[in-house]
Amino acid sequence: MATILDVAKRAGLSKTTVSRVINNQAYVSEEKRALVLQAMKELDYHPNPAARRLRGQQTMTIGVLVSAIVHPLFACLVDAIERTAYENGYKVMICQSQGNKEKELLFLNLLKTKQVDGIIITSLENDWKNIEPFVTHGPIVLCNEYINESSVPVIKLDQFNGTYLGIQHLIKRGHRKIGYCTGGLFAEYGKDKDRNQGYQKAMAEAGVSINPAWIFVDRHTSEDGKKLLAHMLDMDDRPTAIFTGSDEIAAGMLVQAREQGVRIPEDLAVMGFDDQPIAEWTSPPLTTVRQPAEEMGQKSTQMIIDALHQNAAGMEQLELPIEIIIRQST
Repeated sequence: MATILDVAKRAGLSKTTVSRVINNQAYVSEEKRALVLQAMKELDYHPNPAARRLRGQQTMTIGVLVSAIVHPLFACLVDAIERTAYENGYKVMICQSQGNKEKELLFLNLLKTKQVDGIIITSLENDWKNIEPFVTHGPIVLCNEYINESSVPVIKLDQFNGTYLGIQHLIKRGHRKIGYCTGGLFAEYGKDKDRNQGYQKAMAEAGVSINPAWIFVDRHTSEDGKKLLAHMLDMDDRPTAIFTGSDEIAAGMLVQAREQGVRIPEDLAVMGFDDQPIAEWTSPPLTTVRQPAEEMGQKSTQMIIDALHQNAAGMEQLELPIEIIIRQST
């Protein structure tokens, strides 16, 4: 069985240079990297991940924490992360928390046990005070999550402006009775606070009062959307437009609307969030807020790889723009 010394001899380079290539470290020219990779191929040499963990070296594996892989946004994120990681010589381990705080902490322990080199968190369940201790064991990047007190790199979206522009769009369409649906709570703090504040600002600027009965919280799925539409139809005084927290919820509302003879957008304008592929397939096609999921995944992966090469994670915070995609549901 070939060893790292055999690879070094075949490539005509030092053991240190070979090690740097294996661990995907910087300061190696493309020419030397190519020689090492060719020697590894000729010798059929494969590094032993377990032995490398015992030596404190990298596993070349990045953990990705998601809430639910079946959600189209997370699926798109993970796809972009995996492709970018592969291009840089890394593998990806997908960890699905399903909104469970204990599972999330269990997966973060992969850093402690050196089973992954770093972790990208795309959905955060625990308070930051419970997450922060893990930073000492390896780099963590927050992607699609934003915590004010976090001490790690963050890839975030302008959720405030996306919601603000979405509500403005509905107001420009002539709506004054606008409902608001969120996957979290309608509070000043928490993961959806930026969206909540964007909604409040747009309504206040237009002089439109907020009806508490039209605020719908903790809605996540298409089934939630169906139930929400049925609930709204039972109201004596109901909104003429609704801004939802995801395309899944909005799509469920459109399905239920067809079943109950509600015309979209004549009777009710419906707006989504994410611009998932389903947004173009609904009937009518869905007006929504587009999130650049692929770019988010690419940049978060590059951030964590940079942190691994520098042996430390900085405090970089990158905010990506989002835009309104106007279709026929509004």
